[in-house]
Amino acid sequence: MGGSAFLVRLCGVVNNSKAFSAAFLLDKAERSLNFVLIYFKVNCLLKLIHIKIEMEIVIIGTGNAATVLGKMLKRAGHHIVQVFGRNRKAASELAYELATESTNYWSVVYKNADLYIVAVSDIAIEEVVQEIRLTRSTIVHTAASISKNVLHQSAEHYGVFYPLQSLLKDTAYLPNVPVIIDASDEETLRQLENMAVTITNTVVEASDEQRAKLHLAAVLCNNFVNHLYALTEKYCKEEVLDFNLLLPLIQETAMRLDAMPPSNAQTGPAVRRDENTINKHLQLLEKHPALQKLYYLLTESIQAQAL
Repeated sequence: MGGSAFLVRLCGVVNNSKAFSAAFLLDKAERSLNFVLIYFKVNCLLKLIHIKIEMEIVIIGTGNAATVLGKMLKRAGHHIVQVFGRNRKAASELAYELATESTNYWSVVYKNADLYIVAVSDIAIEEVVQEIRLTRSTIVHTAASISKNVLHQSAEHYGVFYPLQSLLKDTAYLPNVPVIIDASDEETLRQLENMAVTITNTVVEASDEQRAKLHLAAVLCNNFVNHLYALTEKYCKEEVLDFNLLLPLIQETAMRLDAMPPSNAQTGPAVRRDENTINKHLQLLEKHPALQKLYYLLTESIQAQAL
């Protein structure tokens, strides 16, 4: 029974104006109390979410991945409490950019962070494993081709936080970065997922084998393609051509992949089997034998794929 109805029945006179006035005031007080209780519960929930998602993070490394991930995590509201780097100057510069402190001594690495991100070269991960021991914290590496289990000596909770993107620390913008995660246990996996969704809309769980295959695919479609751009730029310089005239073509080729698979987007003399044009191109490349060989191999590959 509500407080107002109880008060009216207690008074025994339904039409008594004093009873109704008291009942109105009691109803108002109840509503205020309910609002306070709801506000308290919501804030408690928000605090719990805040604790789980906004983390204290130590970044180990000062290269491309360390820099870009550090910027993205800072922008998302996480607290970068320290940067470790073997090069004191590089560590100090990154720490300044992330508004935190730095060190190049393992003995003074902060030991109470929620998460330690090892963003170093593959061969340097072993050094980290030998130097750092954590009790309650989580440690992850960002390498594509290294097993998560390499970190099992450093902490009970460990995993992989692999950014599937070509990262350059000197770029003025932060790119769209799909994140591939894996972990030693379900609790750590959820922790990494909760953090990843604060910096990207694409989070995928993948095993060591799946991640290695994804990395191979990334090399094919990014590193090799960019190498072709570099070779083309070199050819343009040698032939006194403006490489920048090709930029709209490059951009259009990439944008088409949003609407169709690459196999459907293929154009050019090879897929048309235009032998006259192909032979003219090969003749033009006689002064560039390495590029001529590559042109011939890619032409064969395109034609074989089109069968």
